[in-house]
Amino acid sequence: MSVSYVKISITKERKKMAHNLEQQDGQVAFALRGTPAWHNLANRIFSQDENVSTQTMLEEAKLNNWNVRLSDVADHIPENWRNSSDNYFVLRTNPFDNGTDVLSVVGSRYKVIQNEDLFAFADNILDSGDAKWESAGSLKKGKVVFGSLDIPRTIVLDPQGANDQTKLYLIVWTSHDGSVSIQAAITPVRVVCQNTLNIAMRTAKQSFKIRHTQKADGRITQAREALGLTFSYFDEFAKEAKGLFEKQITDKQFSDIVRQLYPKPEDTNKLGLKKWENKVVLIDDLYHNSPTNANIKGTAWGAFNALTERLDYFRPARKGNTDSLMVSASGFDPVITAEKNKILNLIKSVA
Repeated sequence: MSVSYVKISITKERKKMAHNLEQQDGQVAFALRGTPAWHNLANRIFSQDENVSTQTMLEEAKLNNWNVRLSDVADHIPENWRNSSDNYFVLRTNPFDNGTDVLSVVGSRYKVIQNEDLFAFADNILDSGDAKWESAGSLKKGKVVFGSLDIPRTIVLDPQGANDQTKLYLIVWTSHDGSVSIQAAITPVRVVCQNTLNIAMRTAKQSFKIRHTQKADGRITQAREALGLTFSYFDEFAKEAKGLFEKQITDKQFSDIVRQLYPKPEDTNKLGLKKWENKVVLIDDLYHNSPTNANIKGTAWGAFNALTERLDYFRPARKGNTDSLMVSASGFDPVITAEKNKILNLIKSVA
């Protein structure tokens, strides 16, 4: 298969990937700085060199002034109903038309966090004028919100040759329906394909969580310590990446890795066999022919990136859950991160 054909097919597949950004009346709750995202949707695209303030990012992503609040369920039922529950509606002011939206029903211990508080939390964790807001948006009709900050740290493997770059981001996200705690994570992203490369480290923390029964106030120091913002995670990651890049890998070794990860079904119908064949062919194309892997194939780093890029951009949604595609490509999905670690460990054992 030719490189040009694979590039076209990769572009088409990314366009089909479900983004699940919140949209209404032709507008979208998403903004970013630099190159447009794979879904080509944004309420505002800032230039790459623009230093976007927190307030501006919130406004342009339509995340400001939601006034997320609780309303007792008892206040919304007929007086002659006997109410024995202790639940509350989570309400917000719709950013598109200023109407009132019900986002969820939660218990009495649930504490509301405003989008402004989440973004201030990220600013305070970093406490650095060098970091820049990269993107922000709303998913699942306002139930989940996120933002990412570009941290000025870059790994460059073989600068005079492959020049393969991986950048560092701080991602923060939370939910307004109780499904996700307040979370922050350090996420390495390979620049050429925007592939998130979350991998487990023995001595460096990568993420931090605050339950919605707690307040974010006063937790900044703990978050800084937990996230290891002395960049110990990224330093360890750089060592791992360099080690993988320096390990040569044969085509046979790569094929063996793929078949160990995804063995051929022994007893299945034609549809199941066809799905397996398509997966194996796609992985092979990403490794051998994709422009995103052109400078690193033949290395363990190239094998790792081909396999993980498939997870981020070409994996079918789990049980029809299109939300999972967006969160995995953003580095939010612990199941996908676990699979990436499985891939990494197998590659290291083979190479």
